[in-house]
Amino acid sequence: MVSELQELKIAVLGAGSIGSSVGADLTDAGLDVTIIDQWPAHVETMKATGLDINMPDRRVETPVTAWHLCELAEHVPTFDFVFLCAKSYDTHWMAQLVEPYLKEEGVLIGLQNGMNNETIAGVVGKERTIGAVVELSAEIFTPGIVKRDTTRAGTWFGLGEHDGSVTPRLQLARKIMENVAKIDLTQNIEGAKWTKLICNTMTMGPIGLTGLKNWDARKLPGMFDMSVALGRESMAVGKALGYELEPVFGMSAEEFANATDDVLIAAMETLMSHVGKEGVTAPIHDHRKGRKSEMSYINGLVARAGEEQGISAPCNAAVTEIDRRLNEGELEMDPANFGLLKSMVDSRPNR
Repeated sequence: MVSELQELKIAVLGAGSIGSSVGADLTDAGLDVTIIDQWPAHVETMKATGLDINMPDRRVETPVTAWHLCELAEHVPTFDFVFLCAKSYDTHWMAQLVEPYLKEEGVLIGLQNGMNNETIAGVVGKERTIGAVVELSAEIFTPGIVKRDTTRAGTWFGLGEHDGSVTPRLQLARKIMENVAKIDLTQNIEGAKWTKLICNTMTMGPIGLTGLKNWDARKLPGMFDMSVALGRESMAVGKALGYELEPVFGMSAEEFANATDDVLIAAMETLMSHVGKEGVTAPIHDHRKGRKSEMSYINGLVARAGEEQGISAPCNAAVTEIDRRLNEGELEMDPANFGLLKSMVDSRPNR
């Protein structure tokens, strides 16, 4: 199987903290990997000195093959697997960019938060799409250097086909990604992705407004109750959309036996424990870098879908509105934003 994997042409499209971590691990495993990104300084550093990934239990320093986006047209490659590691708002154009270089029988896998499988399939076709749920915490602020909070053993991905079948290519994708994380296959990939989205609405949503480390934000009065309220809304909207909860983060099916607050809390606590006390959630990284977060594709998705389904989601709507103000520079990240969130929720007539 090792020789079969080594024959594959693999691209990692998007080399932020997640893409760089994945690309480094796959390269370190001896696979043929090309890392492609739109951050010029990062690409030039990767070309010159490779990637330096610092994990709690090890450090991976490896030379890598790295390209600027424009080099796709120069090299005209063909890839068997493309792992898209991008913000949700970049999904469509990046899928379009790489589609001509994906083999006819190739596969594109979005290693992303949010519900982007239909967007990807709309570009490359369902027959060339595999879905994924990702639990890997990392950050990058300096070109070529990544601080990865989750070890390989502590990182978890779920992979699944649209129709729930377990295909040879899905098994092959698992073999590839076992170099990065613990891998589970699911026959309910959209349900698994919505379950992860629920957890993200409970954590990334309210914590991302504060600028605090995850464990410090948890200490804010009312944070736990707000997280549970966000999760309830997200679960209700998901149920209306037809999604069924699916075990995530390597938890057992028994732990997800009932759609209760306890299930949501257990999933949230598991996610937070894997990230560690020093972990900082992704929206905070985005705001620190002066770019917009993707919370409109997470809490915002719940709020919009809830409105379409006639389900009230005031907590998710309030998170989305405050995040919009942060994106547009009307607010700065501050713990006081959590007080604003509580007041906005409390002032809504349907609360």
